[in-house]
Amino acid sequence: MAYYFSASRVTGGNAVFPDQIIIDVDNETLTYRKKKLIGYDDVKLRFGAIGCVSRSAGLVFCDVIIETNGGRTIRAKGFSRSDAEEIIDLLS
Repeated sequence: MAYYFSASRVTGGNAVFPDQIIIDVDNETLTYRKKKLIGYDDVKLRFGAIGCVSRSAGLVFCDVIIETNGGRTIRAKGFSRSDAEEIIDLLS
């Protein structure tokens, strides 16, 4: 089963192309997708490669911060608080 989360278009940097997080529980993978004018960038991680998942809460929206075991940090911006909590719960 796959869960799809899309950031709000209201937040800075997401007006045209919001960040997306796709969590596939069956294959145990997380995909972070950042769309561009032409194409998109994908980062695909196995659950075993994820070292830490946290959130940075603002007044209305949250950023989801994913740190890998290899030292890479992914910051997905502009998710609702409930989506951020669900993402953390699914990955924990």
